[in-house]
Parts: sequence; structure tokens; C-alpha cells
Amino acid sequence: MKIITAFFQLVRWPNLLFIALTQLLFYYCIYLPLYEAHDVKKIVLLIIASVFIAAAGYIINDYFDLNIDQVNKPDKNVIDKVIHRRSAIVWHFILSFSGIIITAFAVGFSMWYLIAANMFCVMLLWFYSTSFKRQLLIGNFVISILTAWTVLILFFAFAPPESAFKTPEPISVKFFRLAFLYGGFAFIISLIREAIKDMEDLEGDAKYACRTLPIVVGIRSTKLYVIVWVIVLIATLVILQLYILQFGWWHATVYGITCVILPLIYLLLKIRQAKNISDFALASKWSKIIMLSGILSMVFFPFYF
Repeated sequence: MKIITAFFQLVRWPNLLFIALTQLLFYYCIYLPLYEAHDVKKIVLLIIASVFIAAAGYIINDYFDLNIDQVNKPDKNVIDKVIHRRSAIVWHFILSFSGIIITAFAVGFSMWYLIAANMFCVMLLWFYSTSFKRQLLIGNFVISILTAWTVLILFFAFAPPESAFKTPEPISVKFFRLAFLYGGFAFIISLIREAIKDMEDLEGDAKYACRTLPIVVGIRSTKLYVIVWVIVLIATLVILQLYILQFGWWHATVYGITCVILPLIYLLLKIRQAKNISDFALASKWSKIIMLSGILSMVFFPFYF
């Protein structure tokens, strides 16, 4: 039982549930109301593939971060405490390979580019763990792109380029806009959270010669970098609320202001005031809550389509 608990801790099961929830909401709240075409087998397989690949990424990250994690989060690391390093690397390859194979079953070889894209995701996660995360901003952008891909893979899977515009134009345009709206939101909030985590993990990263943003430019400049991104996101969302108000989407607007924009303003204040690890840890948790509340806003669209 202990090893099972450790395995779920290793693969960050709450994050995997979040990936599954995001893709389910996008399918049921955006794709189905627009196209009214069920493909349960495809969405289930794509969710499993995404979860497997993400789980493999978490494993390989902890595998290569063993020494750093002993400084940054000694109580959370399970590799070499409960799960042997050799077992961890085996599970990484099993889950990665399974994720790619399941992607092939989900989309078929006619969409070979999606299979190749998920293979590329596996490679990015490997190089992120071995190199990119220790380099200035590269790791942050890689993780943010992969987070956005959680949404965008569904857009390309359910409305591939050769057929996306065979449906009436308003439908395809809405699908495109919403997919890249949520993909863009996931990208920016992930950039924000990764920079906050870098400030939280400064001690361990510095000890092992990482070149993350707070190490290279300092905490003050990194906080300014995060604040700029938060302001950009707030401004974008305010403009979006003003846009949807003209359609009478009052419930969605109230939700967007109270559950996404106001928490972002609160996060902005917490980042400005943050001074120690616990402050940055709290800010990181808030960024996850904001990401969740932003994704949950998908539930409003079936009522307005």
C-alpha cells in the first residue's frame, strides 16, 4: 500500500486529474455544443494518452531532480526512499510509450502529425528534466507550451486542418477562438506559476548551478517579470469580459470577474509582498487555483451557444 501511495505522489495525481478535467470540459462544454458529434472513444483515449505522458514527465523530472529536491522539498520526494530509481525510469518509459501508442489508436495514422506531436512532447519533457529547466526561461516556456497543448491537441484532433472549415464558418471560427483562448490562458498562467516556483526553489536550484530567472537577475526583477505577465493577463481578461457583455453573457462575466480577475489581482498583491519561501509557495497555490477557476469557466458556454 505504501508503494502505491508513493507512486501516485510521484506522478502528481491531482495534476493528472486537472488535465483530465480540462480535456473533458473542453469536449463536453465546447466541442459537443458546437458540432453535436459524439466521439467518446477518441476523447477517452486522448485523455488517457495525455495523462500517461504527463505522468511520465513528472517521474523523469523527479528522477533527475533527486539532489535538488532533497534541498527544496525533502519531505515530498519518494525516489530512493520508497520507489527505487531503476523502477522510476522503467515506469517513465512504459508510460511514455503507452501514451504514444494510445494517441495512435485515438486519432489514427491519418493524423500522424498528432502522434508526432505527442512524441515531441515526450522528448521535450526528457530534455526539460535533464537540461532546459536549469536554463534561463527555456524550461518555463517549454512547460507553458505543453500546458497549452493539453487544450490545443483536442482542437487539432476534433477539427483537423483538412476538415475544420467544412462546417458553417461561425462554428469553426468559434471553435478556433475558444481553443486558442483557453490555450493562451493556460500558457500565460503557467508562465506565471513557473516563475513563482523558481523563486520558491531558489536555494536548491542555486546549490546545483541552475540558471533560473531569480538566480540570474534576482528576486526583485523576477517579481517584476511575474507582475507584468499578471497585468497582461488581467488586461486581456477585462477586455474579454467587455466583449462578451455585448451578447448578454452576464453570468459568465460575473464569474470571470469574481473567480478569475479578482484572484489575479490578489495574486498580484501577494507577489509584490512576497519575501520568503512560504510567501512564494502560497502564491504558487493561488496560481493553480486561478488556472482551475479559469478552466471551469467552460461550463458556461453550452448555455450561450
